[in-house]
Amino acid sequence: MKMLVDLHTHTLASGHAYSTITENAQAAARKGLELLGIADHGPSLPGAPQLSYFGNMAVLPEEIYGVKILPGVEANIINHEGELDVPVCYLARLKLVLVGLHPGSYPGGTVEENTQAYIKAMENPYTDAMVHPGRIDFELDLERIAYASARLNVPAEINNSTLAVIRSKVKASKNCSLFARYAAKYKGPIILGSDAHYCDRVGDFSHALDLVREAGISEQQILNTSPERVLEYLSGRHQLRPNVA
Repeated sequence: MKMLVDLHTHTLASGHAYSTITENAQAAARKGLELLGIADHGPSLPGAPQLSYFGNMAVLPEEIYGVKILPGVEANIINHEGELDVPVCYLARLKLVLVGLHPGSYPGGTVEENTQAYIKAMENPYTDAMVHPGRIDFELDLERIAYASARLNVPAEINNSTLAVIRSKVKASKNCSLFARYAAKYKGPIILGSDAHYCDRVGDFSHALDLVREAGISEQQILNTSPERVLEYLSGRHQLRPNVA
């Protein structure tokens, strides 16, 4: 299975990553990627950029080193209602909106509260994909999330960085495997993300691909095998966004 798109990468702007947009694009080109998402963390996470950073992303070139660029954000869920830390007027300008739960931005809660927050964020018309449901920071009902992803046709992520870090941690590894099996069961759309915080990690899906094979997720479920599939999905998704004055 050849992966041609990495939607989940970070730059120096996130505050805890170590490469520039140009360095990430150069690494993507070297690895044969054709489409690259720039998804720095939303402003509620300590060290993350101000909203003006996301408001100015229109200045980025459409291609760097021959790789098409999707200016975006990894927005943070900030409460049990699934609200995001990036206002709609900014989300509407971005080509890619990833959404997830992060310590420091989300207060935590019961399994029910966490799951509802995640699903409500997935229902947001500005959300393009949900990230790392298999992390163990907040306990989730992973079956309900996989089912909601399939019902809403909003991709959830198999996160390579999470897997690379947690392979030796039994509970986290179990979470990721459990979510992957539910994703295979309900056949919802999936993205694989490097979650690269350094340019050499861009396009690294090795652990995620291993889990995909183990869980029986079909290639047809995985959106980012093709830039055309990603762009077609995003075009359709963005048509659902309400008009913003």
